[in-house]
Amino acid sequence: RAKLLAPYVPQTQGGCLFRLGNECASLCVFFLLYCCKTEYINFHFADIHTEAVQAALAKHKEQKMALPMPTKRRSTFVQSPADACTPPDTSSASEDEGSLRRQAALSAALHQSLQNAESWINRSIQGSSTSSSASSTLSHGEGKGTSGSLADVFANTRIENFSVPPDVTATTSSSSARPATKSFPPGVPVSSRVSTKIQQLLNTLKRPKRPPLKEFFVDDFEEIVEVPQPDPNQPKPEGRQMTPVKGEPLGVVCNWPPALEAALQRWGTTQAKCPCLTALDVTGKPVYTLTYGKLWSRSLKLAYTLLNKLGTKNEPVLKPGDRVALVYPNNDPVMFMVAFYGCLLAEVIPVPIEVPLTRKDAGGQQIGFLLGSCGIALALTTEVCLKGLPKTQNGEIVQFKGWPRLKWVVTDSKYLSKSPKDWQPNISAAGTEPAYIEYKTSKEGSVMGVTVSRIAMLSHCQALSQACNYSEGETIVNVLDFKKDAGLWHGILTSHGLKPEAICPCATSPEAMTIAIRRPGVPGAPLPGRAILSMNGLSFGVIRVNTEDKNSALTVQDVGHVMPGGMMCIVKPDGPPQLCKTDEIGEICVSSRAGGMMYYGLAGLTKNTFEVIPVNSAGSPVGDVPFVRSGLLGFVGPGSLVFVVGKMDGLLTVSGRRHNADDIVATGLAVESIKTVYRGRADGMTVTFSLHLVLYNVGICLTVSMGVYCLALVPANTLPKTPLGGIHISQTKQHFLEGSLHPCNILMCPHTCVTNLPKPRQKQPGVGPASVMVGNLVAGKRIAQASGRDLGQLEDNDLVKKHQFLTEVLQWRAQATPDHPLFLLLNAKGTTVCTATCLQLHKKAERIASVLCDKGHLNAGDNVVLLYPPGIELITAFYGCLYAGCIPVTVRPPHAQSLTATLPTVRMIVEVSKAACILTTQTLMRLLKSREAAAAVDVKTWPTIIDTDDLPRKRLSQIYKPPTSEMLAYLDFSVSTTGMLTGVKMSHAAVSGLCRAIKLQCELYSSRQIAICLDPYCGLGFVLWCLCSVYSGHQSILIPPMELESNLFLWLSTVSQYKIRDTFCSYSVMELCTKGLGNQVEMLKSRGINLSCVRTCVVVAEERPRVSLTHSFSKLFKDIGLSSRAVSTTFGSRVNVAICLQGTSGPDPTTVYVDLKSLRHDRVRLVERGAPQSLLLSESGKILPGVKVVIVNPETKGPLGDSHLGEIWVNSPHTASGYYTIYDNETLQADHFNTRLSFGDAAQTLWARTGYLGFVRRTELTAASGERHDALYVVGALDETLELRGLRYHPIDIETSVSRTHRSILCGCEQEALDLVPLVTNVVLEEHYLIVGVVVVVDPGVIPINSRGEKQRMHLRDSFLADQLDPIYVAYNM
Repeated sequence: RAKLLAPYVPQTQGGCLFRLGNECASLCVFFLLYCCKTEYINFHFADIHTEAVQAALAKHKEQKMALPMPTKRRSTFVQSPADACTPPDTSSASEDEGSLRRQAALSAALHQSLQNAESWINRSIQGSSTSSSASSTLSHGEGKGTSGSLADVFANTRIENFSVPPDVTATTSSSSARPATKSFPPGVPVSSRVSTKIQQLLNTLKRPKRPPLKEFFVDDFEEIVEVPQPDPNQPKPEGRQMTPVKGEPLGVVCNWPPALEAALQRWGTTQAKCPCLTALDVTGKPVYTLTYGKLWSRSLKLAYTLLNKLGTKNEPVLKPGDRVALVYPNNDPVMFMVAFYGCLLAEVIPVPIEVPLTRKDAGGQQIGFLLGSCGIALALTTEVCLKGLPKTQNGEIVQFKGWPRLKWVVTDSKYLSKSPKDWQPNISAAGTEPAYIEYKTSKEGSVMGVTVSRIAMLSHCQALSQACNYSEGETIVNVLDFKKDAGLWHGILTSHGLKPEAICPCATSPEAMTIAIRRPGVPGAPLPGRAILSMNGLSFGVIRVNTEDKNSALTVQDVGHVMPGGMMCIVKPDGPPQLCKTDEIGEICVSSRAGGMMYYGLAGLTKNTFEVIPVNSAGSPVGDVPFVRSGLLGFVGPGSLVFVVGKMDGLLTVSGRRHNADDIVATGLAVESIKTVYRGRADGMTVTFSLHLVLYNVGICLTVSMGVYCLALVPANTLPKTPLGGIHISQTKQHFLEGSLHPCNILMCPHTCVTNLPKPRQKQPGVGPASVMVGNLVAGKRIAQASGRDLGQLEDNDLVKKHQFLTEVLQWRAQATPDHPLFLLLNAKGTTVCTATCLQLHKKAERIASVLCDKGHLNAGDNVVLLYPPGIELITAFYGCLYAGCIPVTVRPPHAQSLTATLPTVRMIVEVSKAACILTTQTLMRLLKSREAAAAVDVKTWPTIIDTDDLPRKRLSQIYKPPTSEMLAYLDFSVSTTGMLTGVKMSHAAVSGLCRAIKLQCELYSSRQIAICLDPYCGLGFVLWCLCSVYSGHQSILIPPMELESNLFLWLSTVSQYKIRDTFCSYSVMELCTKGLGNQVEMLKSRGINLSCVRTCVVVAEERPRVSLTHSFSKLFKDIGLSSRAVSTTFGSRVNVAICLQGTSGPDPTTVYVDLKSLRHDRVRLVERGAPQSLLLSESGKILPGVKVVIVNPETKGPLGDSHLGEIWVNSPHTASGYYTIYDNETLQADHFNTRLSFGDAAQTLWARTGYLGFVRRTELTAASGERHDALYVVGALDETLELRGLRYHPIDIETSVSRTHRSILCGCEQEALDLVPLVTNVVLEEHYLIVGVVVVVDPGVIPINSRGEKQRMHLRDSFLADQLDPIYVAYNM
C-alpha cells in the first residue's frame, strides 16, 4: 500500500499525524489497549469502565494539541463501481504472485484515474463502511458518516462543580471546529513523532482479514450458528398497547419545608426532646435514643468540623460539592444518621458504603472503583469501627484492594468542634444539585453510583408520607439496611412509620427509588390482588392465567399503586423502549420528581437509563416526558395495580425464551431431592449428591424446556457473603469461573443447554483435484510445494563421497585419522566416562562382529536387537552388526523399577522384528532373565542373548559389504503419538543420503563439536547419536537425558564449557531446564555458564513446534548469552526421519498467526497478532537439501494451493524403504511410501505420505539460492485429528486452551480437582464450540509420554477405558 501511494502522498516537513506530549501519548496507548481488550474478550461492564477511562481523558482537556487525534480508524479503501478506481486489496491474508500482479495492474489504473491523491484518500476515508474493532467503544455519540476524535472529548467535555459530574461519553463532531489537516491512510509512512508502539497498536486493532475468495464450500467465517426456529404455537400478546398509568396527584401542604435540611432544623429547634431514632440490640433492648435536638446539634457540629477544622483556612480539605464516604457498621444507625445529615448541612455529598472487613471482601474492589471515580479522599466512621478495621504491622489501616488512598475521620462527639453561635449552615431551597450517592451492584459485579438530587429526596419523602398516611408521632420499625434502598428512605429520611396491622409490600430500585407501594389497609378489608400466572407464558413475555396449582405456575401479589405524583409505563426489555401491550411483560419505567438523577460520571449509561422516551409500535415517541428504567419486570393489572415478576439483572435468555433466576432458585428449593451416590477418590470418601433439578422431571426448568448447565454442591458457609449475610451472586459467579469455588461435588449438563453450536460443515460433492487446481490458478494461488537445495549443485569436496556405505567410511577414517576422537560420553557430574576414536570404534566393532558370527551363528541379513543404555556401547554394537552383515534394531532397555510397564514393549519389538539375537550388557541380561521379568513376559522364549562386556580379542576375517546400496541397513522402531508401534526399513543409500544432507545443512566438519542430549533409539535422535559423526568426522559430546534428572546444569554447563556452536535436544530436556533452572539464572551466571557461543540449538521432534516453550527458553536464558535466533526445531516422521532442520545458513525461522476457525475448515488464513481465535505457528526448520515437499488433499490425493491445509508429502533420497511388519501389507506400503499425485504431476514422482497436516507459505525472506524462501508449517498429525460436525480439530489446540484455564493444572492438589470440571467444559465450549462428554482428573505424571516428550494420547484413552488410570475424579457431562 505504501509503495502504491508513495507518488501521491505530499512530503511534509513539519506536519505529523499525532503530536502528543508524553502524558497524552501514554493515555492514548492505554485507551487503545483497553478498547482492544473490551472488543476481544467481551468484558461485561465495558461501558462503565470505558466511560471511566474517558473521564480520565477528559481531565486533560487543557493539554495543547496541534492536530486532532483520530479515534475511529476507517479503511482508506472504498469499493468503487469502476474497477479502475479500486485500490489494492490488502485485506487478503496471502501475498502471492497473483496479488502482486493485481497490485501492478491497479497501480497503472491509479495513474490514470486518480489526479488528486489527497482528495481520493479523504473521499475514501469518509465513505468507508469498515471501522476498527474499537470504533464502537471510542465514539459513542458519533453521527453516521462523521469521524469522531479524542480531540472532541478534550474540546467539548466540561468538568464543572459538584452540581454536574464530568460528562465523559457525550461527544459531538464539528468539522468547522477542527483545524485543517492532511489525512493519511493507515500504513502510509509520514513524518511523525508517534512511537512505533502506538502504530503497532493501531495495526493490532484491525479486524481479522477476510478470506480473499469463496472456496468450494460455505465458509463459517461469520460464525453462522444453528438458531432454533420459533415455536409456531408459542403464546403471543393479544391486548392493546398500554397507556402510561398516573398515580394520584401529590398533595401540596403549605407548611412543608423547602428542603429536608430545613425540616431537620424545624424539628430540631421546635421539638428538640421528641425521640427521632431508637437503636435496639440483638435482644430487642434499647441501646440509644436520639432526639431531634441531639440530631440537629450533632449534625451541626459535624458540618462545621468538616468545613472548617480538617484543613487550614486557605486550604480546606473539603469544599461544598465534594464527595465523602460514610463507613458505618450495621449496628450503629445513630452515628450514621448524624453523619448523613451532617454532610447534607455541610453541602458535601455522602456516599454510604459497607465496612470493609478484609482486603479480599466480596465486591470490595468494585466499591473501590466507585470511590475512585467519585474522587473520594475522605471517609467518615466511628472510633469503634476504626479500631476494628484491618491494620498493618505498623498500626496503619491497610490499603484495600482497588481503593483510593483515604483519610479516615472519626465522627464521635468528643472529636467534633462546636460551631460558633454566628455560624449557620447554608440551607437553600431544594434544587437539582446532588444530595447523596447510593451505590448499586449489577449482576456482573460492577458498582455504579446512583445520584439523588435534593429535590428528588424531598419529593420522595413527600410521596412516601402521602402514600403511607404518615402522621406526626407515629413509629416505624426498620429491619432493613439503613444505608441504602428502602431502609434509608423510610428509616433515615422520613422518620415516620407504618401501622402495625398493615403489611404493605412495595417495589423499589436504586434508579427509580420507590415505584409503587400498597396503601395501608384496615381490618376486614378485602384481600389484595393475587394472580396465578403460567410460567410457560412468562418465558415468552406474555401474561396467561394458570388455574392449576402446580410447579409450572407462579403466584404473584400486587405491590400497590403508582406513587403519588408519578407516572408509570411498561416497555419491552430489549431494543428500543417500545410500549408493551396490556398482556405483555416488560420493564417498568417511572417518570417522577422522586427518582434518581443519573449514574455518577457515566453520562452514556445515564442517557439509556434516566432519559428514556417511550415509543409506540410505529417507533414514534408517545411524549416528551423522560422516564427512568427501574430494572424491574412486571405489568399493570386490573385497577391499575402493579405486579412485579422479576428483575432485569436476573433475566436469563435461552433459545429466545426469558427465565428469571429467582424462579429457578425457588423451584430448586421446592422440589424434593433424590439422593445419588457417587464414588470417587476425591477426599477419600463417598460423596452424596442431590440431583433434584436434573433427575426429577418436574419444576419450572424442564417445563419451560431450559436445562441446567451446572449444578454444584459447596460446603456450608463457604460462598461469598454480602454485608448483610446474603449470598454475593456476582462474586460467587466470579469464583466459579475462576475455579476457586471448591465444590464438594458437581454435575455438568451442557448437552441440554447449548443450542447455538455452529452449523456442520458440508463440503460440496463432486469437486475433484483438477477442479481444485484450476480454482487455485484462477484465484492466483500457487501450488503449495517447496524444496531444499539441489544436491547436484552443491559442492562437496570431502573424500567421503567416494564411499557408498557407512562401514567403508568408518574403515577409511580408522586408517586416515585413527586417533581422531568421534565420541565423548559424559556422566551426571559432567566428567568424561568414555571416549571413542576412529580406530577404537573400528576395532571394537570388529570384535562384536566376530562374536555374532561365532557365538550367535548368525548369517547376513539376520536381525539383531541392541539393548543398551545411552552410550558408546550402543554405537559400537551398531557398527559391529553392520560389519557382520546383520540388521541392527535399537531398542530402549526396560526400566528396572517398572518392568511390568516397559518390558512388554521390548518383547513386542523382539517378536515383530523376528530378531535372531539380542546384544546387551551383563546387567541387562540378568534383568531379562530375572524372576521379576518372568512375571511380566515369558522369559523362556527370548532369542539368544549375548553380552558384550567382555569381548574376545579376535579379529573378523572379512567385513561384510552389501551387494547394493538398496540393501537394508537397519530397522527403526518407534511408538507414534497415536500409540502404534511401527518399524521402518532404512537402506544404506538412505543412510548415506541422510548423513550427507545433515552435514551440508549444519556445515559439519572434522574440526566441529556438537552436543547431543537426546534418546538414541529411533528417528533423528538415533541418526545424530550413532551415524553423523562417523560420516562427517565431527566430535559428538553425548549427554544421556536421564542424567539431567540428577543434575539440571549438566547440558548447559557442557555447552558452555566446550564452547559448543551446535547442540541438539528434545522438548523434554528443554522443558526440564525451563522449569528447573528458569529461576536460577543468577546461579548459572555465578557458575560461569555462558551460552553466547551457541549458534543453533535444535529441538528434535515429530510434532507441531511448541512455540511457547521455545520462546520461554530463549527469554529465560538470554541473560547468559543465548541468542533468540539460535533456538529452532526439526520435523520428521516415520517415513522420513529428517525433512526439516534449521542448520546454519538461510533465513531465521518465521512465525505466522493463523485463524483457528479457518484451520478447522482446512483453510489457512493469516491474521494480525492479537486477533481473536488466532493461533501462533512457527516454521519447522529449513527443508533439507534434496528434499521436496508438496501439500496434498489426503482424500483426493490432489495438490492444494498455499491457502489450504493438507497432508505433507515428501520425496527425498533418504526416505525409508517401507514398513517392517510380520505380515507385509503391500497396499499399505504402496499408499505410504510409493504413492503418486492423482493430478498435476507429469513426472509421476513417487511420494511418501508423512501423516502430518501442514501448509507452505512463501515468505519475503531470501533463501541461500537467492530465491524467496518457502516455509513449511506443521499443524498436527492426521491420525490424531478429531472430525466433528465436518470440522477438523487438533488435540494440541484443545489441550492448550485447557492448560490456560487454571493455575492448578499440572501442579495442583486433589482438593482443587472439582474446580477444573466446569472450567474445562467452559473453555472448550467457548473457544472450540465443542461439548465435553467426560472430564477425567488424574495425578501429575499419569499421562504417558514417549522419548521425544510427546503425549501418547491413544494409550491414555485405552488406559481410561480399561479402568487403569486411578483418577482423582471423573465427571460425566450428562
